[in-house]
Amino acid sequence: MVKPCPKEMKCDVELSSYAIRDAEEYKNFCDRSKDQRPQDEEVIGDIAEYLTTIHLSRCERGKRCLYEGSTPPGGFPNSWNGATYCTSELTILRNGEVHTWDKGYDDADNQVWGAKGGPYEFKPAPASGYDMFSPLSIPPPFLLEKKIEGSFVLDE
Repeated sequence: MVKPCPKEMKCDVELSSYAIRDAEEYKNFCDRSKDQRPQDEEVIGDIAEYLTTIHLSRCERGKRCLYEGSTPPGGFPNSWNGATYCTSELTILRNGEVHTWDKGYDDADNQVWGAKGGPYEFKPAPASGYDMFSPLSIPPPFLLEKKIEGSFVLDE
């Protein structure tokens, strides 16, 4: 859930995240046709417990980012793969990229899961129907000019 920060907070946007009851139902969500995806009322029913809130602030003028932020100090409880807590950092760049860095830690503050070298970088999907990964690299007879807002490709 995204909403403006309360006035007493020193941030611009709150981004709250929640667990999903049946994660299997959401695998390959974006690859499915609309009629094969869970409907809005189903999604609302699948929301489980609250996880955490990341407080985002507008970036200073001249920086590459629009917003950046992280979980509160100390992160939030997490028990996956030996962790006792985890942290999240999020950056939204001016070019449409989203960088996210989630890490889990044990009681001794050792990182037990998550990327170690830097954040995952999600880049905007190409605006055309051209598949640049095609083995033949032959462009299609026509290109879709409509940009698909909110679509991202994972770049490892």
